[in-house]
Amino acid sequence: MGFSRKRQTTREHTGFSLVELLIIVAIILIIAAIAIPRLLRSRMASNESSIVGSLRTINTAIVTYATTYDGGYPPALQTLGPPLSVEQSESCQSARLIDSLLASGRKSGYTIEYSPGPTVAKHKPGCPPGVKTYALIARPSQYSSPTERSFFTDESGIIRATSENRAAGPNDPPIN
Repeated sequence: MGFSRKRQTTREHTGFSLVELLIIVAIILIIAAIAIPRLLRSRMASNESSIVGSLRTINTAIVTYATTYDGGYPPALQTLGPPLSVEQSESCQSARLIDSLLASGRKSGYTIEYSPGPTVAKHKPGCPPGVKTYALIARPSQYSSPTERSFFTDESGIIRATSENRAAGPNDPPIN
């Protein structure tokens, strides 16, 4: 009773073929091409909202300083920060109204420049002369995108912005 068995050729599949691997890599690259720009935009938006909040905090600290020490706005951003040593107490030269990070002028990838205006005639003894006006400019430490904005505020408290790869100024539109 002879019967013939056809020989079945089965190939044992032990891994992925080169074509399958190339397809997987292509899919991963497509997903990355979609996700990375969105991630960068969301990070840029979070840095911008952080610096706007910081500018509002600094504006509030400046007004508090002027009210507390009755001699105008502070002559420097560092004046609003903590004292340089533990032994020093709170004073008109180190008001402890903002933290040392903000007082240093760097936050969330932005550089904050404080420009004091003309000094006021009256000031408390032992305190530096205050100023009548000020301007704060926050610009990205490095412009990495043409849509990155810089910000401006002054004693009016209105925060203005521009995305023209330049420092914002008093004539730029206010933010919403």
